[in-house]
Amino acid sequence: MKTRVKLTFPQHLIKEPVIFTMAKKFDIMPNIRRARVTDTIGEMILELEGSDEKVGQGIDYLKKQGLDVELVEGDVIE
Repeated sequence: MKTRVKLTFPQHLIKEPVIFTMAKKFDIMPNIRRARVTDTIGEMILELEGSDEKVGQGIDYLKKQGLDVELVEGDVIE
């Protein structure tokens, strides 16, 4: 299963390896489609590939870390 999400990182998580940790912990293949990072905020369109269960667990993990996660179609950051 492939799921595309828009992630918004708060300032304190911009430099943290949350995507890497999620990918390793839940055996998910992340594919960064677009990203924009400044000193105060980070936005990313990320394609997650893995089993339905693992992708769901990965998304829950990202939310618990403090990221805003939205399911999206396409790969445009407005």
